[in-house]
Amino acid sequence: MQSNFKTSKQLAADPQQTAISVLAWLANDPDLFGRFLALTGVEPAQVRHVVSDPGFLSGMMDFVMQHEPTAMAFCQATGTAPDALNAAWLHFSPPGLGSGEF
Repeated sequence: MQSNFKTSKQLAADPQQTAISVLAWLANDPDLFGRFLALTGVEPAQVRHVVSDPGFLSGMMDFVMQHEPTAMAFCQATGTAPDALNAAWLHFSPPGLGSGEF
């Protein structure tokens, strides 16, 4: 019998590792990756240099999380729990005015 408790590790995933997984997943979809890069203004050759920029990672997580089908496709393709993806998004995104955390 297979246990469903394996997701507890995925829930505790490091936000940085989740972001790297998102980037790798995006890079494997040329249309989606091209659309993301077009929105950021980053050239494909620059990705290696901006991947450590918190603003880039925040924008990337926003890109994925602002479209639920994209977020769910990532989770399904990588076996990442939606809560882990959401936690990584919150880690990289500054609190908004409506959050009460500014």
